[in-house]
Amino acid sequence: MIKINYIKDILKVSSILLILFQLSCAQQKKRENIIVASAGKIESLDPAQANTLRTLQILSALGDTLYKINKQGNLSPRLAKDLPKVSKNGLLIDIPLKENISFHDGSIFNAEAMAFSLNRFRKIGTLNYLLNDKIEGIEVKDEFLIRIKLKKPSSSLKSLLTSVNLTPVSPNSYSNYKDSFNNKNFIGTGPYFLESFNSSQQIIKPFNKYWGEKPKNNGIYFINYSNSSTLFGAIKTKEVDVLISNSIDDIQRLTLNNMVKKDKLNAGEGYPIEIGYITLKSNKLPLENKKIRQALSYTIDRELISQQVSFGTREPLRSIVPPQLHKKEFLSWPKYNPDIARSLLKKEGYCETDILSIPLTFRSNVPADKLLALTWKDQIKRDLSDCIQITLNGVESTTVYKQLSEGAFEAVILDWTGAYPDPEAYLTPLLSCNEIIKNTCLKGEAVFSGSFWGDHKLQELLEKSEELKGEKRLNNLIKVEQLAAQGSAYLPIWLVNPKAWSLKNISQPEFSSNGLIILKNLKRN
Repeated sequence: MIKINYIKDILKVSSILLILFQLSCAQQKKRENIIVASAGKIESLDPAQANTLRTLQILSALGDTLYKINKQGNLSPRLAKDLPKVSKNGLLIDIPLKENISFHDGSIFNAEAMAFSLNRFRKIGTLNYLLNDKIEGIEVKDEFLIRIKLKKPSSSLKSLLTSVNLTPVSPNSYSNYKDSFNNKNFIGTGPYFLESFNSSQQIIKPFNKYWGEKPKNNGIYFINYSNSSTLFGAIKTKEVDVLISNSIDDIQRLTLNNMVKKDKLNAGEGYPIEIGYITLKSNKLPLENKKIRQALSYTIDRELISQQVSFGTREPLRSIVPPQLHKKEFLSWPKYNPDIARSLLKKEGYCETDILSIPLTFRSNVPADKLLALTWKDQIKRDLSDCIQITLNGVESTTVYKQLSEGAFEAVILDWTGAYPDPEAYLTPLLSCNEIIKNTCLKGEAVFSGSFWGDHKLQELLEKSEELKGEKRLNNLIKVEQLAAQGSAYLPIWLVNPKAWSLKNISQPEFSSNGLIILKNLKRN
């Protein structure tokens, strides 16, 4: 009897172990897809509308660009068959296209499809000025050859053709979306196709007919969490495989970096492409006064802010273009100097009896913004309380973006990532203006950026840069920045490296030159 009971006990234990093993196998099977987590919701996957890193991240896997910037910083063909061929007068650019490439809906990628996509972006694209300021028209010269006609020679167009925003879409699937956005779907040529989409979760799977190198994984699940603590907890408890650094609290970022040092996580880092800055509304007093804006440019202790907010992980920045894009160290905005700030303010009638009041708006859903605002406020109170008083106002980011061009904010903390790796992708969106009266921009990108500041000489230099190449062009763009620093409508604060952490059984995340994870290279070890 004892022997029979013993055998029954053995069978029970074996059954339990078998069930646990099966459950374990089932869990492993469920995680064949790699789960990637980031902050914030995604409302649209239309490349003509995309303007956030998390949206561009997914689009970079669903679509291809004509060209990319390789590790040597040179243009390299993707959908294009060869480098662009430019006419002697610089006004015609011929781009040969690769053949035997299919869209996810089975239709053929050719010159008609590429022209359709470029013209659609020119018509409805959020950043369509990037093309429309340069391009006169687009012609289909052959089945796999497009010709771009320029209004004038453009040295930046080649870099622009690497932008994820210009990834081609299928004319068949977008025939009803020539004049409107296709928010919930995407049909491109990329290594993955979109299996399902909602604002909080997106699933992409490998496209079997992809023309290029196939993904090293079975698919990606994108999970969008609402706050930093949830993101941080998800990677610590291994609920997700990869965590993207956007909107992670800096103290949690520091903890994750320490986990990497202890060999508990992998980490990958890209070139710094995101700048953080403060925009000053320059079309109304008191900030209409250039001397006051210049005084404020001396009140930013970037080293202190970097340490207090990010423990040194965000590099202090005194330019509005990431330094590596100029290919040289370049500092145009002044260092922190409260004595110079006080002297300038006194000349304008401030300090002691009359204190300058600055309402500073920060994005309430961006953790670093609030810490930056508090640090600057405390620093001013410590060093310049007899001259300046800062009051704080937290506003959700989507509201901030909607109201920027309405002039709703005297001073507001923002960030910017260029659409392609070139100085122009930072200078033009912040500084370009089509109509200027007495250094006030009435029409142009400076209005949409919330500064309302314009400068005729600066605009001339921006236009001239399109005629220049190489070192001469970069030096000309540095002059643009120097004028922007004198105007002081923007106060650059820091530079942010894109970063991602992965579990130990996932390969180290790799980044492209545009600061996006190369998702097809992620794999389980």
